[in-house]
Amino acid sequence: MPETDGSAGLDSLPQRYAQLTEALRTVVVGQHEVVEQLLVAVFCEGHTLLVGVPGLAKTLLVRTLASALRLDFKRIQFTPDMMPSDILGGELLHSDAVTGERSMRFLPGPIFANIVLADEVNRTPPKTQAALLEAMAERQVSIAGRTIPLHSPFIVVATQNPIEQEGTYPLPEAQLDRFMFGLRMTYPKATEERRIVAAGDDIAERASKIRPLFDGGELARLRALIGRVPVSEHVVEYAVALARATRPGDEACPKSIAHFISWGAGPRAGQALVLAARCLAVLEGEPTPSAEHVRRLAPAVLRHRIVLNYTAASEGVDTEQILDNLIRVIKEPEYR
Repeated sequence: MPETDGSAGLDSLPQRYAQLTEALRTVVVGQHEVVEQLLVAVFCEGHTLLVGVPGLAKTLLVRTLASALRLDFKRIQFTPDMMPSDILGGELLHSDAVTGERSMRFLPGPIFANIVLADEVNRTPPKTQAALLEAMAERQVSIAGRTIPLHSPFIVVATQNPIEQEGTYPLPEAQLDRFMFGLRMTYPKATEERRIVAAGDDIAERASKIRPLFDGGELARLRALIGRVPVSEHVVEYAVALARATRPGDEACPKSIAHFISWGAGPRAGQALVLAARCLAVLEGEPTPSAEHVRRLAPAVLRHRIVLNYTAASEGVDTEQILDNLIRVIKEPEYR
């Protein structure tokens, strides 16, 4: 792939993205928006929080995506008794069979992979969540007084079950903010569910036959090129306006939603919106992102960064209603 010119390096991406999407759709029936946005997050090397009830193929989707991108994949099933060393690894005493000399050796944990599926991440205690936060934020881990960089690319896809909340630990806002996207997987439509049921074991066989279309090194180069895609001031203004409108103390926040929100999105949300819009524009063959790209991605970027208050709970207002209202009220800035 040419690396001297950014546009040249991205020219073939829309066609290959279409092939990748088509391959994933042979395995995961429906969920088109989730698949699109998860791919955007992966190309941006951003972490994703995936919320959905059991049985919606969350694990299958992430595992198949890792295979299609030729990335090392590890799945961690989080439990209340899990310790940081269970995901980071640790030092073990090693004895040389020949000399008998003893030394400490580091045994890497499952966090040392390209795509890590953190299954039911809210079931593990805060101490372990803090270890995961460092990995997500710094792409490194601290063990036994030393810092070890993680593999590149490094992407965490965490899942949560929205129904069963007993025995769970709420994710701290600092960790939620490290997720580029918060995605919701819903029940399939009747026609889609019939296809899923009829396919049976064939779905797993299809997943095993997917041909890799990218690799880790190429993804890292594409991420650098996507970050250099030009973006207009108009698009930046719209992303900032949407983020600021989620903050109840800001004059940009509409009165119709301000009294339902305790805390809104920080500046990292605006950064994520612009980067994701750049990526989506490239994947669709556009030279630069538009406000429409920002609008399409706004719910995924903002939904996990908005903290509702007791007024919202008492009146039955949820985050999706807030986002619908927000996107309808906040108008796109005029071109200057």
